[in-house]
Amino acid sequence: MKAVRVRQFGEPEVLCLEEVPDLEPAAGQVLIKLEAAGINPVEAYVRAGLYGPRPTLPYTPGTDGAGVVEAVGPGVVGVVAGDRVYTSSSITGTYAEKALVAEEQIHPLPERVGFAQGAAIGIPYATAYRALIQRAKAEPGEVVLVHGASGGVGLAAVQLSVARGIRVIGTAGSEEGRRLVLAQGAEHVLDHGKEGYLRELISLTAGRGPEVILEMLANVNLGHDLEVLAPRGRVVVIGSRGPVEISPRDLMNREGSLLAMRLPNATPAERARADAAIHAGLENGTLRPVVREELALGQAAQAHRWLFESKAAGKIVLAPGR
Repeated sequence: MKAVRVRQFGEPEVLCLEEVPDLEPAAGQVLIKLEAAGINPVEAYVRAGLYGPRPTLPYTPGTDGAGVVEAVGPGVVGVVAGDRVYTSSSITGTYAEKALVAEEQIHPLPERVGFAQGAAIGIPYATAYRALIQRAKAEPGEVVLVHGASGGVGLAAVQLSVARGIRVIGTAGSEEGRRLVLAQGAEHVLDHGKEGYLRELISLTAGRGPEVILEMLANVNLGHDLEVLAPRGRVVVIGSRGPVEISPRDLMNREGSLLAMRLPNATPAERARADAAIHAGLENGTLRPVVREELALGQAAQAHRWLFESKAAGKIVLAPGR
């Protein structure tokens, strides 16, 4: 079988397609024939050696994927060969034709959801749910500002908000991205490449500001977020690429809350609640993953380069069958 391998940490070019031995599921494991694998920013940070404990080299990146169960190991009772599934975690990595997954990491993929969409569910939707619902505790009628709303996590946050009656203002860096965010139900979308764009929030919220801000790039935006936050509002930091200086008085004046999240910190019970909510949304059609591009496994380096462009308009996935 073919898989993307990383033999040294570095630039995207270290992602190389190789022939590797076939996989066999052990007890409690499921072997998935992958139709698509999701690309997430954290995988680029790990590849570069910049994030968390470094995996043992060589390794295959990837946690999100969707496909068909090919075989199950001893003791597996929840799925059978032929089931359509998606996963948000993998034992062997999902940038591959096949992957081994623990049974508890498997989720049924509704018939209405394509495999490429299935690969765009795991980390983006769980991250958005944890930030919006579990950390910010956003309520119907509140206004949420979603930075980078045209990316995978941003679009998931927009859809989750709209489904719960939470008003959405998004930001995006391209006209295509702004149109996409509006199509998902946002009331307004700001151009985050425009100087002083956050000042528009004052008129859009009748002078109050957003009750919740989901922040994807805290090292750039956080100080400005605190200047426009509503009284007793909450900012949830989802991503940051460096340090930032803020004025605590902006938080004090509003009695605001500065929160943060990292998906691996969620408890099993919190992940289970998030998974249940996401599955319900996929079934009833309120959650609809948007795929920007499907690339072949051999184009993993290109996918990583595209991750950090400012013109995101949906999710990038790898399709082993291409």
